Amino acid sequence: MSEFTSTPSPTPEDEEELESGRFSRFLDRVEWLGNLLPHPVTLFALFALGVVVISGIAGWFELSVVDPRPEGAAGRSDSGRIEAFSLLNATGLRMIVENLVSNFVEFVPLGTVLVALLGVGVAEHSGLLSAAIRAVVLKAPDRFLTIAIVFAGVVSNTASEAGYVVLVPLAAVIFLAVGRHPLVGMAAAFAGVSAGYSANLLIGTVDPLLAGLTEEAAQLIDPEYMVHPAVNWYFMIVSTFLITIVGTLVTAYIVEPRMGEYDASRAREGVDDDRAMEPLTHTELRGLLWAGVSVAVVCILFALSVVPEWGVLRNPDTGEVLNSPFLNGMVALIFVFFLVPGVVYGVVTGTIESDEDVIDGMAQAMSSLGLYIVLVFFAAQFVSFFGWTNLGAIFAVSGADFLTSVGLTGPIIFVFFILICCCVNLMLGSASAQWAMTAPIFVPMLMLIGYSPEVIQAAYRIGDSTTNIITPMMSYFGLILAFADRYREGIGIGTVISLMLPYSIFFLLSWMILFFLWVFGLGLPVRPEAATYYP
Repeated sequence: MSEFTSTPSPTPEDEEELESGRFSRFLDRVEWLGNLLPHPVTLFALFALGVVVISGIAGWFELSVVDPRPEGAAGRSDSGRIEAFSLLNATGLRMIVENLVSNFVEFVPLGTVLVALLGVGVAEHSGLLSAAIRAVVLKAPDRFLTIAIVFAGVVSNTASEAGYVVLVPLAAVIFLAVGRHPLVGMAAAFAGVSAGYSANLLIGTVDPLLAGLTEEAAQLIDPEYMVHPAVNWYFMIVSTFLITIVGTLVTAYIVEPRMGEYDASRAREGVDDDRAMEPLTHTELRGLLWAGVSVAVVCILFALSVVPEWGVLRNPDTGEVLNSPFLNGMVALIFVFFLVPGVVYGVVTGTIESDEDVIDGMAQAMSSLGLYIVLVFFAAQFVSFFGWTNLGAIFAVSGADFLTSVGLTGPIIFVFFILICCCVNLMLGSASAQWAMTAPIFVPMLMLIGYSPEVIQAAYRIGDSTTNIITPMMSYFGLILAFADRYREGIGIGTVISLMLPYSIFFLLSWMILFFLWVFGLGLPVRPEAATYYP
């Protein structure tokens, strides 16, 4: 018998388990490092203070870059340069003091969340949401729950930011109701809503805006070039199914196993942990029936306001649905959509007996947003300060100059372009603000290399969307933290980032593969009659 014993070769299953363990430990380190950061409110306060100090230093050294926008463009200075604006002087301090309140009250996500949740609060207080969830969950196969939530998140982008304030918290409640971790449901919905912001079956409210910015940038090279609002429609349709599949797989094989069983003892007081899915009573069924009728009536009224050519919510100047009061006022419509059936259900079931009950439902919804409102105050100051200083624009232009100096001309340049968009998005959370500054740089540059503006915008949207879910600079990141805090009191930024990072990584990799296969491998257009190359 030999004194040496041979070590069995690792099986593929062993290697897969080892790789899974390494990735899990990587996410644990991300969570640990992220949670070393102070409270999000403190963090945004420090960010705002840091911007003031850095702007003072940049202003002292007269930091500036060449402005790529054409002469006469809005916001372009006479000097033709983007100069760092110092907030650490008399002018800057006066600007801070005079705009402290307006920065807060005019912060767009704040009004969106508050108005939408007024209606949602009534629907929740009356018991409508609970009954509707039980009606769906009791009959829906559990194995289809995740894919349905991710898909719903992607298509919710048609209604602008509605998914953030409606679907994300609703997904957490649904997962909790079926005995699964609510943060996993929240993560799946957040991934669909935000990371999939550039995928959809229909044209959303952001598409005409980005197309307009792309057209302006393209006309720097070709003054006659026109960009249609459906600039990436074909690519967005196929991306919808890609994001849905990848998001479902990441949830099932990475996020949910890592989160484990839900510990209700870590939730905030008042969070319902009743796992028992009781059958609906006759009264609840009757309430759902009449609520459904009211929803149908509301939808018919909405349709009459926008489908006919005389619809009052069409664009009064052009008669189009794009850029119309219907799309621009989607938050108000969401308010009505939840308020009316919520009241009807409450009246039928007896949970709403007077106007005071309706008001109580709205008040309870507002009371749950205390942390979010405090966070928004400081986040709004940081976003405003950062915009005033031009630091983000200077960073974007400098990054583009570096990319130009590399001298790449083949399709591989889109890898660097997408990665730069990812990095810029970590600092500038607004898609329109980011593209307004980077489109005049990248669109002309890549057109001169030989690529069409439609393809360039498709690549930009991949980089913009995939890092939305891991940057605290994204407008609704604070709201996600507030939702998550209900189920794990005191949750930190690091925990949310580590929860969403797998989605970001796999969305980016799979989306880039799809982009190169679709555009350069198969030579398919990203929209109807769109060319891949610019002659």
